[in-house]
Amino acid sequence: MRSLDIAGTGMLAQQTNVEVISNNIANMTTTGFKRRRAEFQDLIYQNLRRVGSNTSDTGTVVPSGAQVGLGVKTAAIYRINEQGNLQQTSNSLDLAIQGNGYFQVTLPSGDTAYTRDGSFSLSPDGEIVTADGYPVAPGITIPANATDVTINAAGQVQATIAGQTAPQTVGTLQLATFPNPAGLDAQGSNLLVASAASGQAATGTPGSPGIGSVMQGFIETSNVNVVSEITNLITAQRAYEMNSKVITSSDEMLSTLTNLR
Repeated sequence: MRSLDIAGTGMLAQQTNVEVISNNIANMTTTGFKRRRAEFQDLIYQNLRRVGSNTSDTGTVVPSGAQVGLGVKTAAIYRINEQGNLQQTSNSLDLAIQGNGYFQVTLPSGDTAYTRDGSFSLSPDGEIVTADGYPVAPGITIPANATDVTINAAGQVQATIAGQTAPQTVGTLQLATFPNPAGLDAQGSNLLVASAASGQAATGTPGSPGIGSVMQGFIETSNVNVVSEITNLITAQRAYEMNSKVITSSDEMLSTLTNLR
């Protein structure tokens, strides 16, 4: 019976759906996290009677045909790049992006990764780094005798030096944008890398056309909506139960056949 296999694909699809939802809920307090959404497609169809086939020599055709679907498959798991809330921290090295763009991070391999997590710190050499110690491009070092650090909306990093009245500009942060941000490849640790689907990165100064601005003393919270996720979880659970009932019903039908005398 095809219904056994069809319902099995439905249960596997809802299992994937629940896994995506659970990952969203698990990361509801992860800085800069973007929620995911599972998308599904129907599988191929078996033609019991092909639509449009001839039914007589006079040219009459089958108007609708008879097709039986073979279930469902996972098509994609999309990243929803909706802006998260900005939470004030009053930490001078906490940065949030308001609008489009990603901070650029230099990995130990020399490759560039991208992140919305702006909870930065200073390395022993005074360089601005991520929580894992990776330098934030373009590699800005704060002087050891600096008493204060100011980062404006355009990404300019200014350090107040002891004994000097005017602050000193030590560098400017650059943000990266992509034609298709949903195509970025997640690596964990709040890092993303470019892929063939995302397109090439275009870098620019914060506040430029099409690029967001930087806010000092803030971090971007996760954009997970807990109420929506719980609702989606209940829906996925009910769909899983209904597919399991299809399997139970199919099994009972097979049992009836095997008990015929």
